[in-house]
Amino acid sequence: MTLTVGPQRILILCTGNSARSQMAEGLMKSFDPVLEVYSAGTTPAARVHPAAVEAMREIGIDIAANYPKSVDRYLGEPFDFVITVCDHANETCPVFTGQVGCRAHIGFEDPAAATGSPEDLLTAFRTVRDRIASRLRNFYQEEIAR
Repeated sequence: MTLTVGPQRILILCTGNSARSQMAEGLMKSFDPVLEVYSAGTTPAARVHPAAVEAMREIGIDIAANYPKSVDRYLGEPFDFVITVCDHANETCPVFTGQVGCRAHIGFEDPAAATGSPEDLLTAFRTVRDRIASRLRNFYQEEIAR
């Protein structure tokens, strides 16, 4: 159900808005540049994780200029879809005062929690990036593009 006039609006939520939601925002925009896609966090981090920037750069998506934002800035706005990508954000997602057409939870493990060498960390980000790409592409095709 589209609530907005014009392009569909999508908000992707995570806790820190430093990795999963930033990667998901970049990927969703790459599926359909007409969509209005935003990401935010319930407790925003200081910066986007460098490994998230690198993992996305490897597939041709530049999120280097992105920065973590608080979900509070979007609470009164209408969204066709609000998608949480981590369990904590799903549990603590605030009540929106704006209209929300559809809420969905598509959870992914936190790649920043990986341990080991810098290459091990980047591998974790690549793995989560690829899972996000696959699941969000399916969601896009089944729920948004139809």
